[in-house]
Amino acid sequence: MLDRVSAVIRLNENDNVVVARAELLPGASIEGGNVTARSAIPAGHKVATAPIAQGEPVRKYNQIIGFASQSIEPGQHVHSHNLAIGDFERDYAFGADMRPTLFIPEAERATFQGYMRENGKAGTRNYLGVITSVNCSATVARYIADAFKGDALKDYPNVDGVVAIVHGTGCGMADTGEGFGNLQRTLWGYAQHVNFAGVMMLGLGCEVAQIDFMMEAQGLKHNPRLQSMTIQDTGGTRKTVERGIAQLKEMLPAANAMRRTTVPASHLTLCLQCGGSDGYSGITANPALGAAADLLVRHGGTAILSETPEIYGAEHLLTRRAENRAIGEKLIERIRWWEGYCERNGGSMDNNPSPGNKKGGLTTILEKSLGAAAKGGTTNLRGVYKYAEPVDTKGFVFMDTPGYDPCSATGQIAGGGNIICFTTGRGSVFGAKPVPSIKLATNSAMYRRMEEDMDINCGAVLDEGVSVPEMGQRIFDKIIDVASGNPSKSEELGFGDAEFVPWQIGATM
Repeated sequence: MLDRVSAVIRLNENDNVVVARAELLPGASIEGGNVTARSAIPAGHKVATAPIAQGEPVRKYNQIIGFASQSIEPGQHVHSHNLAIGDFERDYAFGADMRPTLFIPEAERATFQGYMRENGKAGTRNYLGVITSVNCSATVARYIADAFKGDALKDYPNVDGVVAIVHGTGCGMADTGEGFGNLQRTLWGYAQHVNFAGVMMLGLGCEVAQIDFMMEAQGLKHNPRLQSMTIQDTGGTRKTVERGIAQLKEMLPAANAMRRTTVPASHLTLCLQCGGSDGYSGITANPALGAAADLLVRHGGTAILSETPEIYGAEHLLTRRAENRAIGEKLIERIRWWEGYCERNGGSMDNNPSPGNKKGGLTTILEKSLGAAAKGGTTNLRGVYKYAEPVDTKGFVFMDTPGYDPCSATGQIAGGGNIICFTTGRGSVFGAKPVPSIKLATNSAMYRRMEEDMDINCGAVLDEGVSVPEMGQRIFDKIIDVASGNPSKSEELGFGDAEFVPWQIGATM
């Protein structure tokens, strides 16, 4: 439990900075009067508690978050003007912190009300989908889905809706390589997603991402819940829209026949996301989500941590939890790939944090990553996956994705994620059909300002003395509730139609 009396938050006794609980005025007493603020310190920002010479490391969470770019005196604001990223040796210590997972006995494990599918997996929602192979078929896909809005589904109460999954790629690209591999895995991960009762794949006909070729590569065949067509072969826009509507109407009775039944929480695959992070993210919502992820793993479920650029500098904390050296080395290989990727494109790993992150108190990617990695909890790292690769391992795993939230979540969903928890400090708004998204606020001020968008206020960890494990239990209970059919705030607002963003790598030609 954090001390609610102090004006600042000390995260570790070895740190040489603390975090302002609220805005500190010049002269404000810090840590029992031993230090006073030399200037105004915004809420969520860092203030030095000891002298830090130029070039010396700045420590938060008892980890290096950067190096002083100039001498820093006690009481000074520590931020972009005097703190910079720098390279330092990380001890990957593969598997050093691996511990047996304390699983809940099977008879005592949590359950939820889900849709059991023929493949033995359980969904949290029951949609029909129109998935485009290429941007050229996006408008037609939307026309088809729009036909099922309003009262069109009134006779099908068990169908959550018809959603058009459209994107901006699929052609003008090579038909081999990393970029095409990402797109293939993403499209077919969605086409087979457990939250879809039926899917129609829609192409133009002449694109690089040929539906028949990709189905053959994935070993898929047409069946009552998976159909496809192209605009060119069908005879143009009007005929395609009419045929698409007719095909989906044929799928509706079977989809509506699905019923929620009691299924084990082991069928849940939780996507861990954060966006619009602030100085409180690594103190409240992210550790609490990590506690919820631990609970899900103990109940036999799966939790996917992602956003590789946002674990950069904290990857050594994950390799220490790897079940074996090969898993840890696979993670480091992905880190090295990102370093080369940034260099090839004239970027830097420290281009992240964003301006909003910095306004909220985060300074370097090292600092942001340490907070972001907390979403992954404490259980063993059991697998590392490529973007949109099917996640076939229970427990805590990592998927290589960009830090851009819609793109990252798209990969996780394609990999099998059927529920999302999304922490935010600045106030991100987000949804991702066909998967429900639960929004977790890191601070009470933002929660009060955006209460219609936020499901849980994790700011209570600071303001009300709620422990991180207790908040984790609240999040876990909300996961079960939403997975069972109760809508999240983002679902009530209608989010999720525009957040499908496959990761594009390579030249657009």
